[in-house]
Amino acid sequence: MAVTLYGDKRLSDDRPTVQVTAVTWPGDDAPEPAGTPAGPTGGSRSRRTKLLLAGGLTATVLAGVGLTGAWAYAGDVPRGTSVLGTELGGRSRADAAKELRAELERRAAALSAPLTVVVGENRAEINPTDVGLAVDVDATVAAAAKANADPMSRLVGSRTVDPVVTVDAAKLDAALRKVLGKQGREMTMPAIIFTGTTPKPVYPKPALSLDPERSVEVVRAGWLTREPVTVPLVEKAPATTREEVDRLVAELAKPAVAAPVTLTTDKGSVSIPPAAIARGLRFSADDAGKLIPRVDVKRLRDALGDKLAKIEVEPKDATMSISGGKPKVVPGRAGQQLDSATLGRDLLAVLPRTEGRTVTAELKAAEPELTEEKLASLGIKERVSTFTTRFPGGLSSPRSQNIIQAAKEVDGTVVKPGETFSLNGHTGERGYAQGYKDAPVILNGKLVPGVGGGVSQFTTTLFNATYYAGLEDVEHKPHSFYFSRYPAVIESTIFWPDLDFKFRNNTPHGVLLDTSWTSSTITVSVWSTKIYDSVKTEYGPRRNITKPKTVYLEPGPTCIAAAGSDGFTQDAFRVIKRDGKVIKREKFSWTYDAEPRFICGPEPS
Repeated sequence: MAVTLYGDKRLSDDRPTVQVTAVTWPGDDAPEPAGTPAGPTGGSRSRRTKLLLAGGLTATVLAGVGLTGAWAYAGDVPRGTSVLGTELGGRSRADAAKELRAELERRAAALSAPLTVVVGENRAEINPTDVGLAVDVDATVAAAAKANADPMSRLVGSRTVDPVVTVDAAKLDAALRKVLGKQGREMTMPAIIFTGTTPKPVYPKPALSLDPERSVEVVRAGWLTREPVTVPLVEKAPATTREEVDRLVAELAKPAVAAPVTLTTDKGSVSIPPAAIARGLRFSADDAGKLIPRVDVKRLRDALGDKLAKIEVEPKDATMSISGGKPKVVPGRAGQQLDSATLGRDLLAVLPRTEGRTVTAELKAAEPELTEEKLASLGIKERVSTFTTRFPGGLSSPRSQNIIQAAKEVDGTVVKPGETFSLNGHTGERGYAQGYKDAPVILNGKLVPGVGGGVSQFTTTLFNATYYAGLEDVEHKPHSFYFSRYPAVIESTIFWPDLDFKFRNNTPHGVLLDTSWTSSTITVSVWSTKIYDSVKTEYGPRRNITKPKTVYLEPGPTCIAAAGSDGFTQDAFRVIKRDGKVIKREKFSWTYDAEPRFICGPEPS
């Protein structure tokens, strides 16, 4: 019988096969002579010797098989298992991880080398470490330990386990989008918009872009090959098709504005005209491009205007006023309003109909957004800052009237903790209809008449009041020219709708904006709970001084003369202290242009 052993060198696995030849004892093969007595040296002895030899040989073979099995199943990782060409079989997990890390160290230069990626027609290199490409050693060893290996495979087989590769999907997507550039196209979402009362379809178009999951898949698979990786562009179509858009136009959008809808309540009825329906009916696509119709009750309410006044009572927020040098809560009141959720649902249900276009709506109690209790809990108890600027011309000049108009609209405003205040958002458009007048504004580098001129002075005053209250500056832009009535750098212009002033209430307390004025000054005070010892400004020196030039303008009502001023660059530092220590030092910088000396008249010859 031939026995071949494979495996551990300690078991001499590479010794030649041993041929075992049976040993023949006298009398084993030949028959015993007649008359030979049975005894110690007779036939019984011979058979006993045979049994002993056979038993010993069987035990030897079984012992060899046992040793072979123990060798084959030694370690956590099945024998014959390799990763990246490195044999991990027969090792414990700890030893396998150590060996794999050593192999990765040997390959470090190759693994960290730039990876070439091809996206569409563009080719670029990305740094593997920048996108989180790495081999997860522990996960790879765990996968190797679970490699399927039956007993025979453990003795004579071999298997290769792919390393587990990790990648930061978000960083990879950002890097690949830079390579993509302008090759892709955004998805055109389906929509239906109204021009007056005419519905206009916007048909969907598929996007051509990267699919982050697919990108991760191909880059993870291609990284270790060191070959250029082609990342596919994927076309993704919106969920709503062109045909479905046409169906919505025919079955909902057109019938919706074909006739009025009657809104009935316990307090009377209101006719909703097609124009108001067109304002309130919205067709919005979700992230998947599914077009969903809904009624925007807020837009519908705005379109109906005063019509709802006869059936609704608007809730009124609690407010604050300054009385006797202290803030005082002025109670609000509850109201009665249409239930927006049910109104939107019920109105959407009747819009496709040609008959029975009546909706019965329910009036519900409407609490003010800011109640007395909420307002009282905001911690508005003391004045934390105040700022005043002076203006010429008295209260009769259009510029002064614009300043006061803006101050009236902001007076009493409460900004809750975490909220951002926008001056443009608060006042809305500042036009003739809102009480604003023509006054000088800077446009294209010169002063010209413009509606709302002068509001920049109020903006600067408000900015400084919030600045010295230590509130967070979100958005402001100084003037292009320096005006001596404003503090340098720490000032702000405004222009509807492009330039805004915003601040955020970054304190745990509410903020009350209180405005006041005289015939020559405008003042803004901030009331809250004081949390800083002091807020001050430290200026750097003016530099890069530029001198004004003289410009002659055509005389007329639109020509505004100016004396001119120097241009310069300057830094200002907001220094905030608490408990006697500087806790914040913020740098503000601005470069002013030299304001030309404008002369309304012909240039001297």
